[in-house]
Amino acid sequence: MQQTKTKTKILFVCLGNICRSPSAEGVFSAYVAQEGLSELFEIDSAGTSAHHEGEPADSRMRAHAARRGYTLSSLSRPVVYEDFFRFDYIIGMDERNRQSLIDMAPTPEAEAKVSLLTDWMPRPRPDHVPDPYYGGAEGFERVLDILEMACPSLLEGLRQGLSPRRP
Repeated sequence: MQQTKTKTKILFVCLGNICRSPSAEGVFSAYVAQEGLSELFEIDSAGTSAHHEGEPADSRMRAHAARRGYTLSSLSRPVVYEDFFRFDYIIGMDERNRQSLIDMAPTPEAEAKVSLLTDWMPRPRPDHVPDPYYGGAEGFERVLDILEMACPSLLEGLRQGLSPRRP
């Protein structure tokens, strides 16, 4: 009888789930697929706010991601109570997201699942993934630059069973 591998479940989170977290979902999914590991992961994204629920990723973010070969196909949804039990890792894009997630966590075990994406990166590193929503093209490109640096570090950390590198 063949043993079934348990998938590692990762939820990326930003405020509205229309720029950073769907991009993290798309970039990490592409990187995992490139490494031939898609069957080992369940990857999703959500927001700490329900303001954009049901909307696709911001059109500017989708355009910038597409130019780099990424497809952002998820629809915005808010973080829900069940996410803290379903996912192994809940990864925020900035300190505000992380704190919101900690405040929402129903148990200490759920709170322990919360980290920042940049915590998985070696130093020197940015302290967060900035929100590009109110800026220009350079903000969307900066988000993708950070994600492309962070995703290999995240995957390597997960493969080695490491914890995020907190300050």
